[in-house]
Amino acid sequence: MQIDRFQFPDDLYYDKEHGWARVDGNVVTQGITDFGQAIAQEIVYVEAPRVGRAVEQGQTFMSMESGKWVGRIKAIVSGTIAEANEELEWEPTLINESPYEDGWLVKIEAADLGELDDLWRASDAEFADFIKEEMEKYADVLAG
Repeated sequence: MQIDRFQFPDDLYYDKEHGWARVDGNVVTQGITDFGQAIAQEIVYVEAPRVGRAVEQGQTFMSMESGKWVGRIKAIVSGTIAEANEELEWEPTLINESPYEDGWLVKIEAADLGELDDLWRASDAEFADFIKEEMEKYADVLAG
């Protein structure tokens, strides 16, 4: 789905932190949406989390930085970090260039896939309304 100039693939789940989740079996790949990377602007630093670390849905587990912004990234599901995208430590702009493919953040072995029920799908009317509100909120950033 496209909302304004931003892409939101239909097969993903989305949260209020501008994160996305792709499910493959019991593994959930997490990243930042196209909109999220646009409001963050150029990502200059990513701190990859330790593989094997336990994470809880909604709890901060890693951070990233752009010019004057430090973003605390919250886990989209509870579980264990199975893999971290170490490429981002050397090429953090992959998040800007390819938010849904090369710029993924982590893969989490999910403890309970039922937590995905707390997230939106691109087709949810509530999600489109949320993005439109966020676009108004960040209009100055998006215009720059």
